[in-house]
Amino acid sequence: MVKQLTKKNERVEEVFNLFISHVQNFLKEANLNHEEYTNFVNWADRLGRAGELPLYADVFLETHVLRAMYTEKPGTQPSLLGPYFIEGTPLIEAKPGQPLELTQRPDEAGDVLYFSGNVSSTNGKPLAKARVEMWQNDASGKYSAFDSDAPKYNFRGHFFTDENGNFEVKTIVPLPYSIPTDGPTGEFLEYTDQHPMRPAHLHFMFEAEGHETLITQVFFEGDKWLETDVADGVRLDLMTKLEEKDGHKVSSLDFVMRTV
Repeated sequence: MVKQLTKKNERVEEVFNLFISHVQNFLKEANLNHEEYTNFVNWADRLGRAGELPLYADVFLETHVLRAMYTEKPGTQPSLLGPYFIEGTPLIEAKPGQPLELTQRPDEAGDVLYFSGNVSSTNGKPLAKARVEMWQNDASGKYSAFDSDAPKYNFRGHFFTDENGNFEVKTIVPLPYSIPTDGPTGEFLEYTDQHPMRPAHLHFMFEAEGHETLITQVFFEGDKWLETDVADGVRLDLMTKLEEKDGHKVSSLDFVMRTV
């Protein structure tokens, strides 16, 4: 049986040729010798075999891609999806007279946080029934479904904004955490003398008809790792304050989605 050839993709060819052109210029500028090139190839091979390519791309590349694509555009700045996103999270629905509550165990450790926000469009209109996906780490600094004994969907879930684009959800204050350092990514951190810490943050993904999907994170003022986030994912318009109210923490931030 003759294998069917893949149809030529001119865009792939265009991007690849541009990539090679930039690589050639980079090699000249860096004055890389063949031993260094071979060391890089071997390290990249170990990166792939260890399953850390998504981690490395997320931490060291994606933030630069997002800045190049979105810094000059209106709307909330996107941030990293991160390696701890999973699909199939449960729908969270509010009980009468109570806010939404992100999926969690009874008597979950951590400081209780009520986080609220509004979702609107760059055209100024509030986005009713926008889908909001939310996830975060727990009081041990770990994400469920990843090196954690917590239930799979702990501190994960999705919900919808109200008729005015508003939402409020009860959760806990997330913690700063270290990215994995026991593999090739950790080696790279040592080579470049970088720490592995990320500041505390909440993850959000917003979806609404007629708008680009917005994937972003929310950070908190005063976190010691904000200025040196290993993933360089912090943006000024993604910062908010943690305040005390009635024995718990409260925080809020509004989000603006781009029309397509």
